[in-house]
Amino acid sequence: MEKKFIVCTDSGCDLAIEVLNEHEIYPLALQYECDGEVISDTMKHEDCHIFYENMRNGACPKTSQVNFSQFVDFWKPLVEKFHLPIIHISLGSGVSGTYNNGCMAIDLVKEEFPDAEIHIIDSTLCSIGYGMLALHAAEMRDAGAEVQECVDWLENNKAYMNTWYTTDELKYLYRSGRVSKLGAILGEALNICPILNLDLEGHLIVHEKVRGLKKTIRRIHEIMDGLVEHPEDQVAYVCHSDIPEQAMKFGEEIKERYGFKDMKYTYIGPTIGANCGPGLMAVFFFGKKRTMDGYKG
Repeated sequence: MEKKFIVCTDSGCDLAIEVLNEHEIYPLALQYECDGEVISDTMKHEDCHIFYENMRNGACPKTSQVNFSQFVDFWKPLVEKFHLPIIHISLGSGVSGTYNNGCMAIDLVKEEFPDAEIHIIDSTLCSIGYGMLALHAAEMRDAGAEVQECVDWLENNKAYMNTWYTTDELKYLYRSGRVSKLGAILGEALNICPILNLDLEGHLIVHEKVRGLKKTIRRIHEIMDGLVEHPEDQVAYVCHSDIPEQAMKFGEEIKERYGFKDMKYTYIGPTIGANCGPGLMAVFFFGKKRTMDGYKG
């Protein structure tokens, strides 16, 4: 079947490069800096493991948003090669300025290619949340959907992607400035685990703080009880920052409790990993619409 558009995203979607290639999703490789060296995300799980081992050994990587020229250099060859509309699913604007830079870069591409059609979607999500949107967009493309049909689906359904994160490793959140020094010290001393989620606009929210990881996981289950819809018809994802066994246990308990059709696992890459460090895990699924609860501006 003739494809009517191409699907792009960035490496922060946390789909492994093999999965991206299999589904013909073109990724813009995001970059991070460590010890003065600028490194591109390879989207390989083995490199993610090395990334987190380096953090455990004291490395403090820093990320930056994609600038205009990086978007232009990424899109122009695709426009020239395929002569098809582009749908690009972006890291959410609530956590990065990447999306806004992409919007402005479209005009720069059209200066050279006036007929270029590029739709950039503010996913309002992080990590595999917008990776799952990209996978659905690829499925729609392969089924013969029109470009506007896919754009409309993404815009209308992104708010129903739910995500719940937790970690018992607060020192890395302190290093990245996400947690205060006092908060990290008290949290470690009292075995506090934050439960984090994204609001409707994609801002990262500390939803609750619970003592002990087991109690935290039970509390996530309780929260999900009121949010999961039609689990038997969907594949959920668990992503993690280099704790595969713990993430597998977390995911299998969720799959058994809610009856998801399947549960898949992937690494959190450097884009989010530079801010959370090793020890984070999160579940992603479609459910009730996200709200602005907890957002303080």
